[in-house]
Amino acid sequence: MEYKVLMIDDDEVIAQSTAEYFNMFGYKTAYVTNYEAAVDFLDNNRVLLLLLDINLGDKSGFDLCKQVRENYDMPILFISARTSDDDVLIALNIGGDDYIKKPYTLSILLAKVKTILARYEKAKEIADNLAKENDVGSDQKALPTDNYSLTDTIRLDTNIHKLKKGDEFVGLKAMEYKMLLYLLENKNRVVTKDELLKNVWDDEFIGEGTLAVHIRHLREKIESDPQNPELIKTVWGVGYMIEG
Repeated sequence: MEYKVLMIDDDEVIAQSTAEYFNMFGYKTAYVTNYEAAVDFLDNNRVLLLLLDINLGDKSGFDLCKQVRENYDMPILFISARTSDDDVLIALNIGGDDYIKKPYTLSILLAKVKTILARYEKAKEIADNLAKENDVGSDQKALPTDNYSLTDTIRLDTNIHKLKKGDEFVGLKAMEYKMLLYLLENKNRVVTKDELLKNVWDDEFIGEGTLAVHIRHLREKIESDPQNPELIKTVWGVGYMIEG
């Protein structure tokens, strides 16, 4: 099932009232009150945006954010009564898109969510249109090459299906190779998640979590800092892109 928003807060009154308010305005929202329930919900539903509290009983919203970033691609808005600059910096540095301090006004929070989701839909529309244009001109693509360059020192060698970093070769699993090759063949264009699932896996029903895990493994092999990728960039809510 698809939800626009999942509210994760150990204060059930706040979580329930926020979800009810969002649902009144047509933004389908669910809520959970602990770490384990959030993980289970995300495993079984599609969510476009998270509202995440830092304090989740005996566990931390920071840890949940890191786990979500490893497996899913969605905006994450932290909501917390903690107001220190350190908390804000941690939240943003580990993948949070915004930090909203409690108490908040429901109407303002909804306006922020509407704006972020509107950007999400617009970016997806642009990426879908680019994908269609690419399909139309696919018969005019350049002939395949044996090597694709990510940087001056990192290249993908299609003859041996390995990545060359400087003077060293890095082995790639079959799906990692196929994904990286597809992204390089479509360099400077946003490749949507649906497109990757269809054209690399030949299966549109593989979950986005599986895709995110493979992207993470690729980044661990090619990025100098996988937590702050510069080569395989995420276009939130849409897909991935290699520039160059």
